Formats: sequence, structure tokens, C-alpha cells
Amino acid sequence: MAEKSFKYVILGGGVAAGYAAREFAKQGVQPGELAIISKEAVAPYERPALSKAYLFPEGAARLPGFHVCVGSGGERLLPEWYKEKGIQLILSTEIVKADLPAKTVVSAAGETFKYQILIIATGSTVIRLTDFGVEGADAKNIFYLREIDDADKLLEAIKAKKNGKAVIVGGGYIGLELAAVMKINNFDVTMVYPEPWCMPRLFTPDIAAFYEEYYANKGVKIIKGTVAVGFTSDSNGEVKEVKLKDGRALEADIVVVGVGGRPLTTLFKGQVEEEKGGIKTDAFFKTSVPNVYAVGDLATFPLKLYNELRRVEHVDHARKSAEQAVKAIKAGEEGKSVDEYDYLPYFYSRSFDLSWQFYGDNVGDTVLFGDSNPKSQKAKFGSYWIKDGKVVGAFLEGGTAEENQAIAKVAKLQPSVQSLEAVKHEGLSFACKI
Repeated sequence: MAEKSFKYVILGGGVAAGYAAREFAKQGVQPGELAIISKEAVAPYERPALSKAYLFPEGAARLPGFHVCVGSGGERLLPEWYKEKGIQLILSTEIVKADLPAKTVVSAAGETFKYQILIIATGSTVIRLTDFGVEGADAKNIFYLREIDDADKLLEAIKAKKNGKAVIVGGGYIGLELAAVMKINNFDVTMVYPEPWCMPRLFTPDIAAFYEEYYANKGVKIIKGTVAVGFTSDSNGEVKEVKLKDGRALEADIVVVGVGGRPLTTLFKGQVEEEKGGIKTDAFFKTSVPNVYAVGDLATFPLKLYNELRRVEHVDHARKSAEQAVKAIKAGEEGKSVDEYDYLPYFYSRSFDLSWQFYGDNVGDTVLFGDSNPKSQKAKFGSYWIKDGKVVGAFLEGGTAEENQAIAKVAKLQPSVQSLEAVKHEGLSFACKI
């Protein structure tokens, strides 16, 4: 097969790829210079929509409605946009080999693509129960959610198993968002997770208590402190039961598993420096290999605010790191420089009528403020994380746009506090006056 050659190749077709393409177009790219190679069959889209609006029974999100860059209020990049800009979208193409010294990547079909500059934007893949040899984990109607194909398969099952029983394995982002979505679809929902409270990587026990009770009030059953150790299926090979470590068995028509992700770095093992599970980069997302950049979930980068190397798995960082890498590439070509990446960690979620945002770092002492009663008509509460006498992180449920901006500002500026009691007493007004 003939080689295809490009000046720039973006490997991966997720959120980061779309935002990188937009930045290339902004900075100026000649037709035929840039290619995006993706194993997915569609142009880059805003992945968070899959666990939220895509599965709604009414008013569901559908493509082309959530192609990038609508998630950050920008122009929607339809497939035609790439054509107009002379950017090649090479879809349904899985890359199985990368030779960084030779500046080539090879597809499963044997096509070779040459590049001068490579941006690795392959993101993460879901951790599967089959990876651990969990008995029966290959049964039909056990789902994972990462790509639009996964969402389509889950949607088919929701229709086929109308008003059935759903078991959600995992109590993190995906678990909480999909438990809500399945309930909205009128399923009998049970969540199972091993930790003592939901979303333990971010939530304190106090914050988690609100969401757990809110979900319980919506009819979601929660089983904590145990794990799924096996599945039984019927004569059609469809899952019918989830076996738990504590001996219980749960009936299930659909199982959705959300137990975390793993950065897709396998193609580059031994060719590029790695750290903390990702590909190590500098503040411009350059890797240890010249002309190779890594962005999004798989980049371990210097987090300037905390003076340490971190890997951040979140759509906000995927967008911003992609833009930073492209700015750095174009500036380098023109003999100019760009500022170092100065990122404020940000996470958010929406489920049922709830909406929270978090900024900064969740280390140190915590103070809970506001109305965190799950039975309130419109609960609004938050938490500050305080370390070495400074606020380093802030969380808010039910905030307005202005209030969310205020907690972002407080996490960025890290003001000193006199006492935990004083901050608790001031609550949200502490952030709003900064």
C-alpha cells in the first residue's frame, strides 16, 4: 500500500483531536498538511454527552448536535468543516504500530502514515471486568461506556429491556451519571461499589452522604462495601444475575460497568519516557521524543499551580492541553514562544436535577457549608479544602455561573484563612468576596 504523508498527524479522534484541529485552523494550516486518524467512525464529538443526554428517553442528544467544539460554547465542527479547512479525517482506522524514530504509524489494514510532527491524543480505554477474568463477564447486555458505539448498544438494550432491572457496577462518575439515566428510563436501579462512599477520589463522606440519600430518595438502591465477582446468563447468553462477594445475587437485565479507565499508551512503550501511568511531557506537551506531543488523559505534565507532575483525566484538560500543544508547535515554527501551561484542575457532573463543580486540589482539612439536605427543594452546598492555612480546593452543588466562577477563583488564588470555623460560617460568601 502507498504511504500517506502529512506534516502533522493527530492520533486519536476524541475531544482533544477536535480542539487541536480547531486551534490548527485558527493558527493557519495549509490544505493537506493535517490528518486526524481515528478508530471511531465519526468526527470528534463531546464525549461527556454519552453518559448524560445521549441516553435520555426524551430530548436526547444526537449527532451532529454534539460534535466538538460545542461543549465549550464554540463553533460545532461538522465533518464538512474539516473538508473546508483541508484537514483529512481518516476514520474507522485503528493504528496498531507506531515507530517514533521512523516517524510512521501503521494501521490494522497495513496502511502507513508518515508525519513530521505527531500529537498523541489516544486518551483512555475502559477497564473491563474480563481483564480480571471475572466469571461470566463476557455475557451479553454487560456494557461499558466510552464511545458512541457503546452508547448505541446500551440504547438498544434499554429499548429491548423496557422497565427492567439495571445493576450499575462502580460508584464514580460513570456509575452516578448512568444510575440517574437508567432511573430516568424507568429501570429498577441498583448501584454496587466496594468503597465506603460514592466517588471517593473526590467526595468527602459528608458530600457523598448527600448524593447517596438523594439517589435513594429517587429510588436507586445502593450497595456499598462489596464487588461483583461473577455473572450468570440465560440460554441466550444474556446476563440475568450479578453475584456479589458478600454472597448476595442481584437480578439484572442490563449491567453497566464503570470501574475506571486506563491511558492508551501501549503503542509507545519503550519509545517515549513515561511517568505516573502516562507519557511524560513538559509544559508545552512535548514528550521526550523530538516532534512528538502527548495531550489529554495520557499526558503526565507539570501542574504549575502545585509544582508537581500530574495526569488529569477530564474533558476540560483534554481541550486545553490540545490547544496548548498546537500553540506551542506553531510558535516554535515561527521562532516565537508561548506561556507555560498553567492549569487549574476542574471537574463537574450533572445528574437528575443536580449539578456540581469542583476546582483545585482535594487535600487537607475540609469544611462543609450551605444546605446539604437531600430533601430540600433546591439544595445548595459546598466544601472548601484547606491546607497549610490556605484554601486549595472548592466544591459547589447547585451554584449559578457567577458562584461557580467565584469558587474557581478561590481555588486558583489560594487565599489564607484565619480558622476553619470562620470559613464555614462565611460559606459561599467567602469565595464571592475574593
